[in-house]
Amino acid sequence: MSDRISKVVDALRNTAVAFGNVTGRACGSIKGGLSGRGKGIIALGIVGIGGYALYMHPPMQSLERGEVGLRLNRLTGNYTEITDGAAFVIPGIHELRRFPLRDQIYRPEDAASASGSAPFQTVEGLSIGVDISIRYALDPTKIATMAKALPENIGSEVIEPAVQGVLYKTLASYTVREIFSTKRAEIQRSIEAELKPMLSADGIKLQGVLMGKVDLPPDYKEGMEKLLAEELASERMRYTLELKEKEVKQTSLEAEANKVRREKAAEAAGEEQIIAAKAQAEAMKHVLPFKQKQIEQRSLEADAEKITRVKNAEAASQARQIEATGEAESRRKLADAEVYRQERMGKIASEQLERDGALVSKNPLLIQKIMADKLSEKISVIIAPPATNGFIGNNLLGGEK
Repeated sequence: MSDRISKVVDALRNTAVAFGNVTGRACGSIKGGLSGRGKGIIALGIVGIGGYALYMHPPMQSLERGEVGLRLNRLTGNYTEITDGAAFVIPGIHELRRFPLRDQIYRPEDAASASGSAPFQTVEGLSIGVDISIRYALDPTKIATMAKALPENIGSEVIEPAVQGVLYKTLASYTVREIFSTKRAEIQRSIEAELKPMLSADGIKLQGVLMGKVDLPPDYKEGMEKLLAEELASERMRYTLELKEKEVKQTSLEAEANKVRREKAAEAAGEEQIIAAKAQAEAMKHVLPFKQKQIEQRSLEADAEKITRVKNAEAASQARQIEATGEAESRRKLADAEVYRQERMGKIASEQLERDGALVSKNPLLIQKIMADKLSEKISVIIAPPATNGFIGNNLLGGEK
């Protein structure tokens, strides 16, 4: 029989012995009291004890989210991995170990302060405190192997010694200034590079190393602040001098640039004038013939206008001559017509007078009628003395009596 089986048998024997002692004491206390009723009480006691044992060591145990369990069979020594849900565990035969799969954080609290119980040491021998966080997680593929080899408390018995060994060794090779400011990233990479394979060998994955606040000793902090103030003043002065030097260089460069700019502008203006002159000379080659042609054209236009005016004057003169000739001929014809008309009118008037004379000679009273007709438009009533010789108009006309 193997040692594991012997241990299991011993555990069962011890459990049975303890159970027998409990029941024996219960039976002895009520021995000789009751016969049938006593047996019932004994049975109830046994059932109660069994229920209490099941309550203290339940056969069904559940795993939380993010946990993995390994059930050890004490008879065979085999491990069964249980990822989630409920696990059947027989007291005395099975043993269940839970392992969290979530990321876990380890912080060396004693080394976070320079006045703590376990501060870090630098290369100068000064005690400093560094707030360092180690984030790790268990490798799910190595849970079974790790459960056989590693102790129960992995954080305090595996993580803490490994991390402290690496941290103390790494930080002891750097100065306070390097740890405080200049080489923080390098220190993190160095710690992670050394710690990662060490934990990986035990089935632990290193997720990251983070460095936080660095706590310095008060005396060193005060001296460092003064030194930093002096360095800042020196740096400020150096930057001021560099700035002044850069301003002088900038002024010189600006003056040189202005000079070059003016030279380039003068050259460009000269070249522009030369190009303009060349363009003007080239244009004059075309402009002069054009001007000559314009002069010739204007001379020809003037000659043409002169000839046109002469032609127009000659035409106007000829037109006036023709008009004068026509007008003279017209006037002559009008005069001839007037002479002819007057002659005809005279002849007609003479003939009319001759007829009127003959008519008056025959009828003397017609004179009075004619005169009345002539005066009828201006005189409405005529009063005249009676005529002695028979003619009423003699008195009006002032004729002789």
